[in-house]
Amino acid sequence: MKRRILIADDEINIRNGLAAAVESEGYEAVTAENGLSAWNLIQTQGADLLITDLRMPLMTGSELLEKVYASYPTLPVVVLTGHGSIEDAVKAMQNGAVDFLTKPVNLDHLFVLIKKTLRGRDIEEKNLELQRELDSLKKKSTYSSIIGKSKKVQDLLETISQVAATKASVLITGESGVGKELVADAIVNFSDRKDKPFVKVHCAALNSNLLESELFGHVKGAFTGAVADKKGRFEQADGGTIFLDEIGEIDKSTQIKLLRVLQEHEFEKVGGEKTIKTDVRVIAATNRDLEQEIKNGNFREDLYYRLNVVNLKVPPLRDRKEDIFLLATHFLNQFCEENNKKIEGFSNNALSAVNNYDWPGNIRELRNCIESAVVMCRGTVIDINDLPPAVSRAANAGDIVIPLGSTMDEAEKKIILGTLNYCKGNKSKTADVLKLGRKTVLRKLAEYEQ
Repeated sequence: MKRRILIADDEINIRNGLAAAVESEGYEAVTAENGLSAWNLIQTQGADLLITDLRMPLMTGSELLEKVYASYPTLPVVVLTGHGSIEDAVKAMQNGAVDFLTKPVNLDHLFVLIKKTLRGRDIEEKNLELQRELDSLKKKSTYSSIIGKSKKVQDLLETISQVAATKASVLITGESGVGKELVADAIVNFSDRKDKPFVKVHCAALNSNLLESELFGHVKGAFTGAVADKKGRFEQADGGTIFLDEIGEIDKSTQIKLLRVLQEHEFEKVGGEKTIKTDVRVIAATNRDLEQEIKNGNFREDLYYRLNVVNLKVPPLRDRKEDIFLLATHFLNQFCEENNKKIEGFSNNALSAVNNYDWPGNIRELRNCIESAVVMCRGTVIDINDLPPAVSRAANAGDIVIPLGSTMDEAEKKIILGTLNYCKGNKSKTADVLKLGRKTVLRKLAEYEQ
């Protein structure tokens, strides 16, 4: 859709000359002979940019600017002025105009100013759209901490709500940083145990001796330093839920005790003889391939099957690209509030880099990236230079280079194949991106023997 530029000037030659100039650059031009007419056009037809003279009949440019600023604060206004009224133009900028041009207008300067201004408006609209989409998604979502509109995330949320009400053990799998703990939180939130104890244990943070004591407790004198009886996490979680993060890190002896809890719902403290009964739902998570760990002799097969009654696989961020901008906007809001900064959003280059980067560290890496960008940003928009180097280098990863001298057929082939690669081989998505019919894309690919 063409951007609409409204030109308000009582001098017909200037008005029509500017209209012809902006139309030659691919914009839609609308003209008004005075401020009142311009105001009516803004209200009825809208505009993406207003270029207005200051001195006009019925309503001056200054009065028009005042009305626009009050009712349409995001509409950019460029003021036209003669050499003798520069002070008025400066005053207009103080009242909200983005810039001013002196008559006769330098068209090169005008085109640069239009492109710069509309680029900023594009960024603003894109970020407002992302914010609206994020707000809408959170309102619709049954669990707002897991953010995503992708089918994989929506399917995951549906499965969570389905299994949450049961007592079945759940094994959450996925790469580091994908948000496995958030999934565990969601399961508890949807369950009838949400008001009961919810105990989390990060298994990799403790060695085998400490982990056993942490999980099952110990009696006084069980080992050096055991100066009093201690409740373990299973005892603390009685009636509720325990979350065992990084379950693949626990040693064989602790695995045996854990298996007994899952099978018999009972255990003894370290150094103790009294059997303790417990009613605890177990949710475990791992970024390891436990089936491979079983083959390697590092994990008990019987424990795996006890834990893996329900398996929830959390997709990596690179497989849910459509969620990246929503997550980035969510983290932007969070860290702006924490750091008392006012940042409106992301530049197009920054969004391109964020989208093209593969995020090996997943959501955790994205979160850290946005926090860093908020801290480093000196303006009102996060630009590519505010991003960590590894991310900023991805800005041009989706570019398609067409050498000078290429024929139209060669250029078309590069564009189609490049887009296919960008869409990771998805032909339907390639057709959508290129605004072509799927049959056309398939036929072209057949010609290229793809």
